[in-house]
Amino acid sequence: MTDRTADQLRDVLDGRWIELRRKARTELPAELMLAPAGLTTEEHRAHTTDALRKIADLGFGRVGFPAEFGGELDYAASCVLFEMQAFGDLSLLVKTGVQFGLFGGAVARLGTRRHHAAYLEDIMTGRLLGSFAMTEVGHGSNVQALETTATYDDSTREIIIDTPTESGVKTYIGNAARDARLAVVFAQLVTGAGRHGVHAVLVPVRDDTGKPLPGVTIGDNGAKGGLPGVDNGTFAFDKVRVPKDNLLGAFGDIDDDGAYVSDIDNPNRRFFTMLGTLVRGRVCVGGGSGAAAKKALAIALRYGTTRRQFAAAEDQDEIVVLDYLAHQRKLLPRLAKSIALSFAQNAVTERLQELQGGPAHAERDVEGQRELESRVAGLKAVTTWHALDTIQACREACGGAGYMAENQLTQMRADVDVFTTFEGDNTVLLQLAAKGLLTDYQAMWGDLDVPGMVGKVAGQVGERIVERTAGRAGIQRLVDAATGRDDDSATDSLGWAASMFEQRADHVLETLGSRLRKATKDNAFELFNNAQDHVLLAARTHIDRCVLESAVEALDGMPDGAAKSLLERTLILYALSSIEQDKAWFLEHGRITTARSRAVTASVNDLCQELRGQVSTLVDALGVPEELITAPIVR
Repeated sequence: MTDRTADQLRDVLDGRWIELRRKARTELPAELMLAPAGLTTEEHRAHTTDALRKIADLGFGRVGFPAEFGGELDYAASCVLFEMQAFGDLSLLVKTGVQFGLFGGAVARLGTRRHHAAYLEDIMTGRLLGSFAMTEVGHGSNVQALETTATYDDSTREIIIDTPTESGVKTYIGNAARDARLAVVFAQLVTGAGRHGVHAVLVPVRDDTGKPLPGVTIGDNGAKGGLPGVDNGTFAFDKVRVPKDNLLGAFGDIDDDGAYVSDIDNPNRRFFTMLGTLVRGRVCVGGGSGAAAKKALAIALRYGTTRRQFAAAEDQDEIVVLDYLAHQRKLLPRLAKSIALSFAQNAVTERLQELQGGPAHAERDVEGQRELESRVAGLKAVTTWHALDTIQACREACGGAGYMAENQLTQMRADVDVFTTFEGDNTVLLQLAAKGLLTDYQAMWGDLDVPGMVGKVAGQVGERIVERTAGRAGIQRLVDAATGRDDDSATDSLGWAASMFEQRADHVLETLGSRLRKATKDNAFELFNNAQDHVLLAARTHIDRCVLESAVEALDGMPDGAAKSLLERTLILYALSSIEQDKAWFLEHGRITTARSRAVTASVNDLCQELRGQVSTLVDALGVPEELITAPIVR
């Protein structure tokens, strides 16, 4: 294969925002994107803050913000930029994500024009550093149960922010321990008319000298398992007063008469509409972890093409380790999955732009938004787990050298670990994805009423499964042409693999629906709790299908030639590896015979050996900037 093949594959992987990816590769310098070796925690934090401000000086802090207030490019472009920054120091990635994505994004999406005019310019330029203060000691995933209160005092037209209990202390908050001057604090809003649920309020936390303001107690979470350059900390508030206008009131506000007003009457719907505007964070976390996995694969695969161990005979040279099938099996199926996940990531990013790329408070496509949230939840879980698994496999594939810090893999593994928790615990997110498949009863997980939900399942499963996309047309053509289950040949067909993905996802969802139909008011929780393994399987198999659909759609859009052929063989490896890992299910449910089960394994072996010769092309196609790979084992 030629360099042109790698270029063509990289272009299709880069997708809609190809120009932004190219710009990031050329204009984000390595001296900013990578942290020097041997830094203390405080030195790493200082370096990260300085690098963030320099990135802002280059204009990258403006990506994704409203053009009217100085922003550049479109909303979802910020997700693409996040992916590209993940090829560098992940502490810097998370720090910029907190500043521009979470803190800045909350002001942009939950605030009104007065907030945009007052704050966005300083946020985009890094002059005003802030925090996104949602998580509490007692509540992480269950945001509706946060304990911090925001009580409106009509006599002074102020909101009083208070931490009523130890479990209500904000914790693990990025930028909190060192740099934040302002925080978006999520709290239970209370007015004279009663409680109105969780809302976001802008609360100053430090003065210009960096000292905590009166009533604000700031702590440092201290040493973490990774991300040493991020200053995670705690906030506690003792009846801190802020002006009424500090309420980010896009979805619920307090008028000049002191009355609570909102265009969304239902409190649950209002809450989940508010959170839905923040789904970009999950898109970013999934994309960032996927990019880190690509960098790890680039290091391990390049090392594998040069490292030699053992000779086939005494008079022969030692064999390159990537020529061993076991080494190929360790890395190439993970490479194939990383490539497939890239297309799924591109698809949700494009869908995010379609649904939320207009004015922040424009009328929403409620159904489309729910489908997006469901898919993003599942994809984030699958991708972050894949990244953690892949980086570990790459570390092992590099032997003792992989354990040396200079070869970049150990810090990467430590940093990516928490991505499985960022923006929602992965197991909880898979349940959210499954709930999106099972019902159109209400918008989000917190509204789940099992007896009500399961009554809707009959009309949902089978023909009407949520989250079909334009990719369905391409994959359906493959399925229609697939070899039947009793034919023990042609396991290296993408059409046959697609049909297996379809059968698995449909069957798991249909049987889950059948189990949940038995729910009554009295046994609903017990029934649902006892079916959680089934729930998680339904989500995972659905996301696997979505990944393959997105990849097939991208493949169909390519012109015939070497690049398309190579991508097709890579996607077959991804699909067959998934089937091989889950072959117990396929055998138990009669989807494959024992002969075909053995044929799947043989096909995976053949594909690994076939793609061994294309490793350099595939690695180049990943688009990892060369200057960000500093590992001596591949230089």
